[in-house]
Amino acid sequence: MGKKIKKAVFPVAGLGTRFLPATKANPKEMLPVVDKPLIQYAAEEAVSAGIDVLIFVNGRNKRSIPDHFDKAYELESELEARNKEKLLAIARDVLPPRVSCIYIRQSEALGLGHAVLCAKPVVGKDPFTVILADDLIDSGDQPSCTRQMVDVYEKNHCSVIGVQNVSREEVSSYGIVDGEQITDKLWSVNALVEKPSIEESPSTIAIVGRYILEASIFDQLETTERGAGGEIQLTDAIARQLESGKVMAYEFSGKRFDCGNKLGYLQANVEYALKHEEVRDQFKTYLHSLIS
Repeated sequence: MGKKIKKAVFPVAGLGTRFLPATKANPKEMLPVVDKPLIQYAAEEAVSAGIDVLIFVNGRNKRSIPDHFDKAYELESELEARNKEKLLAIARDVLPPRVSCIYIRQSEALGLGHAVLCAKPVVGKDPFTVILADDLIDSGDQPSCTRQMVDVYEKNHCSVIGVQNVSREEVSSYGIVDGEQITDKLWSVNALVEKPSIEESPSTIAIVGRYILEASIFDQLETTERGAGGEIQLTDAIARQLESGKVMAYEFSGKRFDCGNKLGYLQANVEYALKHEEVRDQFKTYLHSLIS
């Protein structure tokens, strides 16, 4: 029997320059979609998959992330004194009591691979998941994206990459999978091609911000040379894992919003607002008024 996935790594040290000036003093992962920050959606997705150790690899000026998941004594006391029970529950129940949060400083901005490597002392020899909070995935009535990928891992016991099918015109913006299709949603990976041209792309199966990784990835990351931009690339390390074991790519069920750019972030806010019990009816009326 393989080990259970109980730890999730959240690389949150990026500068979020696409959202300046909003991210000058506030991490992009704390940008709200309706009434919850992106990092909380990501944490909830991990918890829904049975994960109980959340490892945040952060940088300077990221205090608002641990503050968000910490107990807010003054706020809770004020809400309790005013008998605001519903709001008090929201403030207290950001995460279940069983979940532990661990914060690790990434001292240098050396890329996603380096951020994952920073988590090695906590992850140890266990398999783990990596979740990029700016890839917001709405799975609707289906299990969360991470839950789906955990199920794939438990059947195959190897690293699993989350992927989606993109248009030919978009392949140059993604890492692309070269592999053999096993089912309508699952591929055995032969190689990973970073941002290929349309003509050279082996497929339209693109890597998105969800990974389940065997602990052997740390050995690869420690010896992977810096790639584009002088950064340690996670995809380079996964490609090296292929030399000694298999890697699967899984096309999850759900809709991804690329909240790393303004358009995707705005689309997420609109679609989540249209499903939000408190505001959906009024918001729908407002949208109709704009196009009528």
